[in-house]
Amino acid sequence: MHLIILAAGKGSRLPLKFRETPKCLVKINGKTILEHNQKFFKKFKKKIIVTGYKNYLLNKFCVANNISKVVNTKYKTTNMVESLFRTKGFIKSDVLVCYGDIIFNNSVYKLFDNKENILPVYSNWHKYWKKRMKTKEIYNDAEDLVLKNNYLKNIGMKISKKLPKYQFMGLFRLNFLSYKKMYKFYKKINNEKIDMTSFLNKCLEKKIIKMRIKKYSSFWYEIDTMSDIKVANKNI
Repeated sequence: MHLIILAAGKGSRLPLKFRETPKCLVKINGKTILEHNQKFFKKFKKKIIVTGYKNYLLNKFCVANNISKVVNTKYKTTNMVESLFRTKGFIKSDVLVCYGDIIFNNSVYKLFDNKENILPVYSNWHKYWKKRMKTKEIYNDAEDLVLKNNYLKNIGMKISKKLPKYQFMGLFRLNFLSYKKMYKFYKKINNEKIDMTSFLNKCLEKKIIKMRIKKYSSFWYEIDTMSDIKVANKNI
């Protein structure tokens, strides 16, 4: 199984002083976001990182960790879906997709224990979100996520009234056939600006894929804002 790390962004919501490097190299308690996840990365023999902003600064990390580098040259005008499929020419097996701006317990690897498409969901998200932002902001930042019989039904929709029980973590597994089907669908819709959860939702609607849900409750941090950095520095 290939590991694909999506790390093309610069962290546009972070203060300017943190944009001297790609977002994935922002330091939390003296270690970069990527370094916090090294134990998880080492579980994979085949690893690809998709970069963009100041990608040359990742060369040392890639060499040290035996990670192949792919550059999304359109990182300024596209989203993570484009980055994901920049790997098309290198993928010949199932993939595990990991966002480059998250920190998590490497025990999550145990959830990807079969050949199905798997999407872990975070059950302690609300408690964590309240440390990151005000309650009103949660409704704007978080996304709705609907399950049915342990499978993903909807994702990425705006929250209207009731907060969902779970949140998407920026991690998911795709079998090789689903990866190829999603690539063809992405080319068909011809929308390079589509975000990941909107794309996943369209794939579900069109029955391109089916994704089993696995629940996760250990630590997980997303680094989007200065508030996120402060929370992570305090808790990690």
